[in-house]
Amino acid sequence: MQPNIEKYEYLVGRQLRPEARTDIVFDLREAGVQPSSMIDISDGLASELFHIAKNSGVGIRIYDDRIPIDNVAFETAVEFNLDPLTCALNGGEDYELLFTISKDDQEKIKNHPDIHFIGYVHDRKDQNVLVTKEGSIVPLKAQGWDHFTG
Repeated sequence: MQPNIEKYEYLVGRQLRPEARTDIVFDLREAGVQPSSMIDISDGLASELFHIAKNSGVGIRIYDDRIPIDNVAFETAVEFNLDPLTCALNGGEDYELLFTISKDDQEKIKNHPDIHFIGYVHDRKDQNVLVTKEGSIVPLKAQGWDHFTG
């Protein structure tokens, strides 16, 4: 018996055959932007944010309404009674790029269709938070894949 996954072909394809976003690297170079940190999202957005924060000695503040969620992923999460934001924060294997840049460089790439400014880094390294649409500040949790426990 084979399940009918035709409806989920896009999502399954993103999981089984992710494509590295080398195009973004070239676009940044062309715009004259040198990221101060960069990582691919293979273990979940929240997990990768923690990697950047820890390795850079900074804190992270992101905004839930700035996190891009593909329409198909959003609708599928809702269909399976999952919170789309939780899926975006803790899913992975899509190999999108997460990076930080100087605030001075933001203007150079602000209109790029595939780059989304979801937050910023700050100097309080013990404060990694998510700000909700309502303005609540929630400690960020990383629930993605942990190579050392899983």
